[in-house]
Amino acid sequence: MSYSDATIWGLIIALGICTFLIRFSFLGLIGDRKLPDWVLRHLRYTPVAVIPGLIAPLVVWPDATGGTPDPARMAAAAVTAIAGYLTRNVFLSILSGMVTLYVGLALVGG
Repeated sequence: MSYSDATIWGLIIALGICTFLIRFSFLGLIGDRKLPDWVLRHLRYTPVAVIPGLIAPLVVWPDATGGTPDPARMAAAAVTAIAGYLTRNVFLSILSGMVTLYVGLALVGG
């Protein structure tokens, strides 16, 4: 498919305007108001819902291995999750996952 320059720039501008309006609806219109407690309660779960959706494909189908599951990455993800659950410390969780990944890659030869 071949699109003209005007079509591409029109799409870029339209998507930019739509993105601005979505963000402005939260930041500009209700940014200085107190949100109801039920909204704040639901917003607490946003990272818990979004982060696994971002990380799971990188663990299960990593680009570094051509999309095949890798035991070192699976182990690192498991150790990170367990360390995060037990310690409730983000830094220790990330550090334990990094160490597990590097040791696993050194042992497997990745």
